[in-house]
Amino acid sequence: MRAAIDRKFEQTLAALVNSGEPGLIRGGRKGLEKESLRVTPDGHIAQTPHPRALGSALTNDNITTDYSEALIELVTPTFTTSWELLQYLTDLHQFVYQHLGDELLWATSMPSIIDGDASIPIAQFGKSNVGRMKTVYRNGLGIRYGRVMQAISGVHFNYSFPQKMWDAWPDLVQSRERGQPFISDRYFHLLRNYRRHGWIVLYLFGVSPVVCNSFLRGRNVTLPRLSKGTSYEPFATSLRMSDLGYRNRNQAGLSVSVNSLDEYVRDLTRAISTPHEPYEKLGVYVDGDWRQLNANILQIENEYYSFIRPKRVARSGEKPTKALRRAGVEYVEVRALDVSAFDPVGVNQNKLRFLEVFLALCLMKDSPLIDASEQDVLDANHVTVARRGREPGLMLQREGREFPMQAWARELVDSMEGIAELLDGTDPARPYTAALAVQAAKIDDVSRTPSARMLAELERTDESFFDLALRMSRLHKEYFLALEAPNEGRLAEFKAAAEESLEAQAAVEAADRLSFEEYLANYERG
Repeated sequence: MRAAIDRKFEQTLAALVNSGEPGLIRGGRKGLEKESLRVTPDGHIAQTPHPRALGSALTNDNITTDYSEALIELVTPTFTTSWELLQYLTDLHQFVYQHLGDELLWATSMPSIIDGDASIPIAQFGKSNVGRMKTVYRNGLGIRYGRVMQAISGVHFNYSFPQKMWDAWPDLVQSRERGQPFISDRYFHLLRNYRRHGWIVLYLFGVSPVVCNSFLRGRNVTLPRLSKGTSYEPFATSLRMSDLGYRNRNQAGLSVSVNSLDEYVRDLTRAISTPHEPYEKLGVYVDGDWRQLNANILQIENEYYSFIRPKRVARSGEKPTKALRRAGVEYVEVRALDVSAFDPVGVNQNKLRFLEVFLALCLMKDSPLIDASEQDVLDANHVTVARRGREPGLMLQREGREFPMQAWARELVDSMEGIAELLDGTDPARPYTAALAVQAAKIDDVSRTPSARMLAELERTDESFFDLALRMSRLHKEYFLALEAPNEGRLAEFKAAAEESLEAQAAVEAADRLSFEEYLANYERG
C-alpha cells in the first residue's frame, strides 16, 4: 500500500540540490539535556541533597536538577557536530561521578524501586523567590499527577537550523515572507509534521517496554507480569511515552495548537490562566503552606507535556510564551527520547544524526494545518506505537484509513535518503547515510530495536528489570571512572562554574526585596 507522493517535498529537495548550495542545511546547532536519577549502591532513590561540589541547581547552567532533588539534569551548550556534543556530555558525566561518592546514576528512563511518593524528594533551589517558585511548582506537579510519574527521566534534543539556510530558504520554497516571522512559521510547519510522523522516534529509539512493579503500586493500572518484580507490555517500545508515563491522562483534554505561533501562545496562555475545578479543590495556599503555584489548568507553560516544543531562550523572569511572542522560535526541543541503558551517556551519534535528518524531513514535507479531529488521531498513533509498536502487522490511522506502520516507516526513511546525502556532503564516511541505514534495519527486523533488545537481554540473563538496570548503572559508573580524564581545562571550567553558581545563588537570595506572594503575583501578571 503506497500513499500519494508528496510533490512539495520532492520539489523542495530538488530545489535544494540544484541551488548550487546543497550544504545549506549543514551546520545546524544541537544540544542535549539528559536526566538521571541518583540512586544508592543498592538501587534505591538517593535521599541526599544535590552534591554541593556540583554547584547550585538554581544557577549552574550545565548541572541542575529536574523534578526531584535526586534527578540530576546535565545540560550541554550547542555544537555543530554530534561528536563534540557527546564528548562534552561524556566530560560532564565524568565530572559528576567524581563527586557522587558511592551513588550511581540510574541507567534507564523508568525509575528504580520506588517506596511511594514520599521516597521521591522534591528538588530544592534555596530561599530566593525564584528558587521557592521552582519548588512550589514541583510540589504542585506532585499533588496533581503523583510524584512517581515525575521520577521518569529522558533525553531532550535541542536543534536549530543554520542561519545561512534561513537566509536562502524563502527563495527555495518560493515564499515572499522573510526574517523571523518566516522562520517561526516554518518551525511550526516542522512541529505539525513531527506530530504526524514522530511515532517513528518511539519505534526506533524507545527502550522502556518494562517497568519495576513498584512503579505501578497504588495506581489503577495492571500490566502482564514478565518476571519477579517486573511488568511489561509484550510489544511496547516506550512505556515512558505512553499513557502510563510521560503522556499523563490528566492532560488528555488539553489541546494546544501548532498551526501557528499565535495559536500556540493563545492556547498555552489560556491554560495557565484558566482555573480548573479539581485543582481548586486541592487548594493553593493552605495552613501556611504553598501546595501549588495556582489552581489553573497549567501552573506554568512547562507543565504542558509534549513530544516536541518550540523554544526561545527567555530573559530573566520572562515566561516562555512571552519570549516566543517577543522574538519568535529560535529552536525546537525534541523530548521523546528514552535514556538508553545500552549507551553510557544515554544516547549515541547514530540517534542524533537520524534526528537531524528527520527534523529536516519534517521541515521540508508538505504540512497542512491540523484540526482537532486529526490531532486526536495523531495522539492515538503515538500511544499505539508506544504500547504496541513491535506488534506484527500493526496498523496506524492515516488520512482516514488504516495504514501499515512498517510500510509507513519505510516510506519515511526512504524519503530521508536525499537529505542524509546532503548532510554528508563530501565526508567519505557518509555518517548520516550510515545512521539512516542502522534505523532502516530496525524497520526490516524488529529484533534490532532497543525495546526488543532489552526484552531479549532480560530473557537471556533471567534478571528482573531492576536487576538489569542496576547492573548497567554499575557498569556505566565503572566506565566513566576508568576513562582517561577530560582535559584539565574542561575540568577546571566545570569546577569554576560550580563555585560561581553557588555565589550567584547567594547573590540572587540577597537581592530579593519582595515577599514571595508579591513575586508570584508579578510573575503571573508578567
